[in-house]
Parts: sequence; structure tokens; C-alpha cells
Amino acid sequence: MSTTAIPAVTSSGTPVLILREGSNQSKGRDAQRNNIQAAMLIAEVVKTSIGPRGMDKMLVDSLGDVTITNDGATMLKEIDVQHPAAKMLVEVSKATDNEVGDGTTSAVILAGALLEKAQELIDKGVHPTVIVEGYNKAAAKAIEVLEEMAERVPPTNKEWLVKIARTSMQTKLVSREAQELAEIVVTAAIQVSEKRGESYKVDISNVKVEKKPGGSLSSTSLVKGVILDKEIVHSGMPRKIEKAKIALINTALEIEKTEFDAKLNINDPSMMKKFIDEETRMLKSMVDKIVEVGANVLVCQKGIDDIAQHYLSKAGVLAIRRAKESDMTSLAKATGARIANSFNDLSDKDLGHADLVEERKVEQDKWVFVEGCKNPKAVTILIRGGTQRIVDEADRSIHDALMVTKDVIEKPAIVAGGGAPEAELASQILKWTEKLSGREQLAAQRFAEALETIPTCLATNAGLDPIDTMVDIRAKHAEGGKWFGVEVKEGKVKDMYKEQVLEPVAVKEQIIKSATEAANMILRIDDVIAAGKSKMPSAPPGGMGGGMGGMGGMGEMD
Repeated sequence: MSTTAIPAVTSSGTPVLILREGSNQSKGRDAQRNNIQAAMLIAEVVKTSIGPRGMDKMLVDSLGDVTITNDGATMLKEIDVQHPAAKMLVEVSKATDNEVGDGTTSAVILAGALLEKAQELIDKGVHPTVIVEGYNKAAAKAIEVLEEMAERVPPTNKEWLVKIARTSMQTKLVSREAQELAEIVVTAAIQVSEKRGESYKVDISNVKVEKKPGGSLSSTSLVKGVILDKEIVHSGMPRKIEKAKIALINTALEIEKTEFDAKLNINDPSMMKKFIDEETRMLKSMVDKIVEVGANVLVCQKGIDDIAQHYLSKAGVLAIRRAKESDMTSLAKATGARIANSFNDLSDKDLGHADLVEERKVEQDKWVFVEGCKNPKAVTILIRGGTQRIVDEADRSIHDALMVTKDVIEKPAIVAGGGAPEAELASQILKWTEKLSGREQLAAQRFAEALETIPTCLATNAGLDPIDTMVDIRAKHAEGGKWFGVEVKEGKVKDMYKEQVLEPVAVKEQIIKSATEAANMILRIDDVIAAGKSKMPSAPPGGMGGGMGGMGGMGEMD
């Protein structure tokens, strides 16, 4: 990279310093080539992890914590990327993850391929703006073709949704348990979905995921209710309550302190006793109110006084204190309870219902399970696994599967996987480019070639010959077999729709949009100006020169 400092000079030769001393600037072709190289290197990092035969990455952070994953977004989040253009690809993976939950690796690979193809055109003298225009037109065409080729499915049909969730998990560490986990994920997503007019909405935050090492992945279970990582507050309370009536309170079961300083002058012991008795009476009246409305389980967001705990245990009420606000909201959705702001506010209509509330030991911890809610709008998935790393990766896989299930429930259209849609889009766009004129046609053709990178990477990771595989796929698509892609397990080109490898259209659209936008943004940059490092100010002349001057020198050594 050629870097130059920028001493601008006027016509008379007087130097004009525009930027801070030590700033660097790279211009034109050099700047573009640098940015494109950096982005392509990021794509190279994730390339080997795409598909069921993709490899995992072990990432070690500065504290020595290890993450083992093949999730594109997680990889790039954990790698501390410094190059500004490479950071844009990290943002692409983040945006794709937040929006649709899957396809993060594909989005980065596609963006890298688009830039690689653009570099070839730039070297031949095609202007970057022309390439950007061509890419935009090709991306719009690709989304149009995708809509046409997609298959419509019933939004809450469990059979279809399980196939979608299973495909998402086939590429992950949990692939062996993909079928059982997919059924858990789909049951959870359908349970929390809500009908809005003709369509459905799914709020994934209503599916709480708790994870605990121990057991195996096949021990992962769905609780139709909420798991609270809290213990019951008093040893005298029941550990298990069937046909639970649950009161949710977000105020403390304690005597409130006054907001101003108050002093009590006590002259004899009987006054002290009266004062303590009054406090006890107030706490007992709060407990009586809970028992009066018929509650046998109390979940409190704040503290519970020791005396109140004693009266609650005598009344046979199971109590939990200091529950998280998110857990209170989930409990309200799951059990049908209303969160009361004060004890006077509580009535029997505010109580929630569950078949069972029980404290169970999970590994070393005691957790309270609230399960068997009738029609819960909040559920919990409890992930188990051999080690913490396996549990963490299973959590990421289940998040992706939940997101793709949500995508299909909200937009019920699917395509096959295995690189089939990308190959079909490439062949359709190549035909369509014949109608374009000028250099834009070249850019659109390169866009089609870049799309083929996805099936090529799948073939490479499966140990197949990428050229032979692509020739085979192109021939099948030319004959009208739009769902032919790479069947990685057997290492053959097959009809992926018949193989039940299915993905949401929403994911494919997001991959194309975000990859194109990122590539275009990088292509438009022709000037990179990096500011010089700031220096510590030198000491002022005079008295304090000695030590401080030395420090100024240290700053300049940077």
C-alpha cells in the first residue's frame, strides 16, 4: 500500500497542514485494493465452516476463554477485527443474525465473492460506480426470481417447520440430535406465536433458554412454563405444590423505611415490645392478604422479611424472592397472572395457574420449575450437554433454529437448501443479463458468478471437486431442475427439495440484500485517511520541565 503524508502546498510554495501530523492517506486503486483484500480475507476465515461438513473454529480471547463454534456471527464477533473495511463484513453478519438469525456465514462469503469479482472488473478498467449499479440491478432481479421460485407453506404446519429447523441445525455441532431438538424448537415457537389478522407474529424473547452442563444433548427438554434459577426462601416451605395458584408481586414484603430521618424516644421496655409487635402485625397482615386471595405460591420481585417468611411457611405458601423482571413478565404470560404493585391491589382474579410448581436440583443448583400451564404464551427450553462449550454451542444453534422457524411462521415461503437457490438464481440472472447493455452487463454477470460461490464452498467442504460439481449442477438447472444442489452427506448432486433440506426465503433475501449493500459500500471508497496517534502534550517550559518533559518524550515514542 502506498501511503503518503499530506503536506498540501499553496501556489507560492507555503506548506498548509490539513491533517494532524502522522496521518496517512491511501488513494484510488491502492485504497480500493486494500479494502477489497481485507474483506476477502474475512470471507476466507468463515468459508470452511459453511454446510454440514463445515469445520468449527476455536477462538481464544485475551482472557483465555475458549469458544468453539461454526456460527458465522459468533466467529466474527469473537475475532477482534481491526481493519475498517473488514469491520463492515462483521457488521453484515451481525445484521443478518439480528434480522433472520441464520445465513450469517453465507452473507459474508457472498460479500467477499462480490468484491473479488469486482476487483477483476476494476483491473480491466471498469469504474466502481458502474459495478455498483450493475450489482444493484442484479440483486433486485435475484429477489424477484426468489419470490417466484419459492414454495408457499401453511404458517403453523408443524411438519414443515420441523424440516426448516432441522436443516438449520444440520450444519451445527448438534446435528446428531437435530430431529429431537427441531421438534422442541417448533413446539415452543408455535406456542408463543400470536395471530394478527391473517398473519402471525412470533416474539422469540418469550422462549426463555436456560442452559446447564451435565447429562447429554438428548436430555434437552421443553417446559410449558418458566424455570426460575432461584431457591425457595425458607426451609419450612413445601418443595412441591400441585394445582398452583400463583401471586406475582413487584413490591417488597418488608416494612418500608421512611424517606426522612425519624427518631423514636422509647422510655420503657413495653414501648419497645409494642413497636416490634406492630411491625410483626403489619407483616402478618400482608401474608394474610396473600393467603386470603387463595395463593399457594408467591413470586416476589423484591425482598421478603424473615418474619414474613416464617408466616408464609406456616401458611404452606411456597415463596421465591428477588425474581428478575424478565422472569416476572414471562410468568405473567405463562400462567395468566397479573403482576400486582401492592398487597391491597391483589385479588383472586390476579392469580396465575399451573399444574405444578416444584424445586428441583439441576447439577449443583436448586431451580424452581413452574410447569403445566394451560396455554402458555411464554415457555422455557432447558439445554443440557456434556460440557459448558457444548451447551453454549447448542444454545447458539437453538437460537438460529428458533429464528428460522419464526421467519417461516411470519413469512410462510421456503426454498430448498444445498446451494440450489443460489445456482438457480445464477442461471436465471445470466439469461437476464443478455437484455442489459454496456458495462453494467459485465457487473451483473459477475454477480451471478459470485452467487455460485455458495454451492462451490459446500462442495469443497464436502471433499468434492468444485469444478465437476458446478458443471453437474449447471447442467441440471439448464434442464429445469431448479432444486438441484450439493447433497453433502452422500457427496452427490441431488434434488434438495426431495431430500427435505429446506430454508426460509426471508433468510435468502436478507443474505442477498446485506451482502450486496456491504460490497457496494466498500467499492465506493477510493480514499482512506487514517489519523495519526494522539501524543501526550510536552511539559510547559520552565519549572516542571524535568519529569513531565520525560513523559512528553514517552508519548512521542509511540
